[in-house]
Amino acid sequence: MVSLRDTTEDDFKAITALYAREVREGTATFELDPPSQIEITHRFATVKGYGLPWITAEVDGAFAGYAYLSPFRMRAAYRYAVENSVYVLPEMQGRGVGRALLNAVVGEARALGLRHVVGAISDSETSAASIGLHRTLGFRDAGVWKSVGWKFDRWLDVTLMQLDLAPNDAPPTAEGLDLRGS
Repeated sequence: MVSLRDTTEDDFKAITALYAREVREGTATFELDPPSQIEITHRFATVKGYGLPWITAEVDGAFAGYAYLSPFRMRAAYRYAVENSVYVLPEMQGRGVGRALLNAVVGEARALGLRHVVGAISDSETSAASIGLHRTLGFRDAGVWKSVGWKFDRWLDVTLMQLDLAPNDAPPTAEGLDLRGS
């Protein structure tokens, strides 16, 4: 059974290892050099500094993956839009971990009064499961950036997906993210 909780410093080692594996072997990130645990700690602090969630998933008490929201773009007019990032251990994929994590961060975005959650899904060619998951949770296709990344000796696309949390175009009811210094 999948359980979710707020990420703590105790998770940074497992997060760093999972992300490093994806950097070295996968295409869910376009980074080429795995960041250190210190860098992951810095990224966590940045996300939390915006008041955004970083959530850890466990299956039977063992680390299974993580997800977080980050500002979509660093200009103040984008303060109601966030991008989701979800990473699941390969052996935990297909067990509802990604769905639970994505649902959780979308719920947090709603609670914060945000307008859009964006998914930029790397390597459109091999990411059918992630694209399908986003679609089942209400994300709509917003476009494809063709051949924008070069990794493992091939060009990679990015599929853009968007979830509109206020489709009636109502004005904001919250402050949004504080991006004024950006």
